[in-house]
Amino acid sequence: MSDVIATYLVHDAKGDLHKKAEGIALGLTVGSWTDLPLLEQEQLKAHKGRVIEVTELEECEKTNHYLGKKVTKGKIKIAYPSLNYSHDLPAILTTVFGKLSLDGEVKLIDLEFSEEVKSSFPGPSFGVGGIRETLGVYDRPLLMSIFKGVIGRDLTYLKDQLEQQVLGGVDLVKDDEILFDNLLTPFEKRIRTGKEILQHVFDETGHKALYAVNLTGKTYDLKNKAKRAVELGANVLLFNVFAYGLDVLQSLAEDKEISIPIMAHPAVSGATTASSLYGFSSSLLLGKLLRLAGADFSLFPSPYGSVALERDVALGIAENCLMEDSIKQSFPVPSAGIHPGLVPLLIQDFGIDSVINAGGGVHGHPNGAIGGGRAFRAAINATLSGISLKQAAESDENLKLAIELWGAKEVHK
Repeated sequence: MSDVIATYLVHDAKGDLHKKAEGIALGLTVGSWTDLPLLEQEQLKAHKGRVIEVTELEECEKTNHYLGKKVTKGKIKIAYPSLNYSHDLPAILTTVFGKLSLDGEVKLIDLEFSEEVKSSFPGPSFGVGGIRETLGVYDRPLLMSIFKGVIGRDLTYLKDQLEQQVLGGVDLVKDDEILFDNLLTPFEKRIRTGKEILQHVFDETGHKALYAVNLTGKTYDLKNKAKRAVELGANVLLFNVFAYGLDVLQSLAEDKEISIPIMAHPAVSGATTASSLYGFSSSLLLGKLLRLAGADFSLFPSPYGSVALERDVALGIAENCLMEDSIKQSFPVPSAGIHPGLVPLLIQDFGIDSVINAGGGVHGHPNGAIGGGRAFRAAINATLSGISLKQAAESDENLKLAIELWGAKEVHK
């Protein structure tokens, strides 16, 4: 049967998880059951949600104290027949979590899709393999940096920042997510300038890099704006997907005229993922659903910075980005608080099919963005060669300065 199976974390004050599960399964499908005549039960049987599994978990005193009542904690799995909804994310999410999301004590932690349902979604257009082929980089994590301090600055400032970052050896440079269309650095001119600088650096050094321009504006203008970006030579779109919606991302990814990768930024997602009691799990929203909707890259907080995710949560996102599947893989991009001294930890945790993303860790280097990028590349090369950063820093001044400034987290196997 072609179902979507939802897994919930629930907290029930009445202490009857089986009754809670049956209430959810009925409430989000046929509405009631035992009061229906047998004929109607038979007619609606194919539409009824089915409770697959109920597991009681260990009681949490912290949760009881927070809620001001004793609750039974558990996981519930329910299958929703695909007869009930069209195969699009708005319909599916409304079915499995619509009014239930208002409960305040239920968290949607996973969705399992049948191949029939999954075939309705594009997945990434490029994915990990396509991005690697575009850059010609196959044997290491990619390195990305971020424009910083460009609000209120002109194109000359942006142009200089881009050149410095790419000369440092980064593979991708992305706009800040809060850089919108403006008079000083308008969207189309940013694309033209970026194309010019990337080509200049490639001609001079042979190093190929990509620039992710921030696609913003009113929802109904986005497609035409994205197509115009492609015409002008843009090579990646940055997209604040949770300010618009997953379905908007999907519509961009499915459009054959928008023939460049899409990088999904997690801005606004914290409003629905941060609570341990309600909302979506990060691994589902930033991993599985972004990939399904077409994100080639998924940015999310690393386990190491000031807005850090718990390590197992960040790893769960990456796992869903890279899981072997019928759709292409998305690049996991752990972000925030990243500096060269964390490279061994990043590679240990996220492997080589990941993007190392830094802002201050590049721009804050004593030798500027060029020195910051080169310090990261030296740290990546050393780690993959089995050499400690301390040892590598003895022959690399940029790495040495980075470690002196930020320290290093060596990994001992």
